[in-house]
Amino acid sequence: MNRTPFPRARPVPLIAVAHGSRDPRAAATVEDLLDLVREARPGLPVRAAYLDHAPPTLAGVLAGQAEAAVLPLLLTEAYHSRVDIPGALAEAAARQPRLRVHRGATLGPHPLLTTALERRLAEAGVAAGDPETAVVLVSAGSSDHRANATVARIARDWARRGWWAATAAYASAAAPAPEAEVRRLLAAGAPRVVVAPYLLAPGHFADRIRANTLAAGAETVADVLGAAPEVASVLLERYGQALGRTEVSATA
Repeated sequence: MNRTPFPRARPVPLIAVAHGSRDPRAAATVEDLLDLVREARPGLPVRAAYLDHAPPTLAGVLAGQAEAAVLPLLLTEAYHSRVDIPGALAEAAARQPRLRVHRGATLGPHPLLTTALERRLAEAGVAAGDPETAVVLVSAGSSDHRANATVARIARDWARRGWWAATAAYASAAAPAPEAEVRRLLAAGAPRVVVAPYLLAPGHFADRIRANTLAAGAETVADVLGAAPEVASVLLERYGQALGRTEVSATA
């Protein structure tokens, strides 16, 4: 991992906004991820904020700031990035009219996230692009069809890697359900089926996906993306884009 410090001219703070969870593992994972960013960029102020279920709020983190880069720790562009974050920023602006905010894009889609998915599968003993393996890419799911379509497109692109198949499934709000997709692929003749959660942190969805897909016949379920260096690199890239400059990758 590169450790190129920022110049001493007080870098703009990076505020990463996650969905939030009552499960303490989620916030711990976010902090582990942000620690990778801190290691890569010594001197850059980095803080987490949450939209729900956990403190601190985005408005609370922005209080007292003159300028900040606000980056969604979200994998797809959907309700939280289109409605919740703008609403929280409007609340902060009403309290701090002189606050300058650089709003960044969601983490995904990004090729490095596919690399991170393959990292997690490799850790589970699955070689990337194995022609004897069908992989199910499982996201949380959204009522926004555009977000689900993005996940489906990532799976289609991933299929070109050489898998027996790569398909998308959704833990909520859309079909197919991950366990149904596992059963479909096995019935279609897939030699084996594995599951790659397209989730940032552990919690209710990750636990349910693991239990249900293993019961449906999946051979293995990879870990969530979590504190992968590729995810840290994407976050730093989004930071640079928000500020209108190029950032050096956090990965070696």
